[in-house]
Amino acid sequence: MRILKVAIVLSLLISFAFAPAHKFYVSITKVEYVKEKAAVQIISKIFIEDLEDVFKERYDKNIALDETSTNTEVDSYLSKYLSQKIKISINGEPQELRFIGKEYDVETLVCYIEILNVPEIETIEVTNKVLFELFSEQQNIIHFKTPEGRRSKILEKDHPSYMLKFN
Repeated sequence: MRILKVAIVLSLLISFAFAPAHKFYVSITKVEYVKEKAAVQIISKIFIEDLEDVFKERYDKNIALDETSTNTEVDSYLSKYLSQKIKISINGEPQELRFIGKEYDVETLVCYIEILNVPEIETIEVTNKVLFELFSEQQNIIHFKTPEGRRSKILEKDHPSYMLKFN
């Protein structure tokens, strides 16, 4: 009987050891106001595999996101997708996001965006709905960097926006 119990415990341990780890769904976006340039600079890091799933569903079922891909539509898809999912209002006014480019970094795609002609900020509201349509557990972390300091906020599907007040 004792041998049977040990065998059951060992088989459970082995099956848990080889079970796939639970995947987490997260993106990280840094928003920085650069007063000297009158610009807001945005860097967003998104897992390539997750973004590829969205693009396959929305744009092209055969798309592959990797450094060797020669698909010239990737930048167009990125610009379109990010402008639909990331919204920024400064002092209550919606802003136009300018997609600058991207680079691959191991498992993430680093996307560069900016907002030009921002002489002063009293409030900035960021809405980030990246990947919410695919993953209900998705969390989008926003890091704000201002001359006064840093602040971070986790945005979720039920609460996709955050407003930061300056002064």
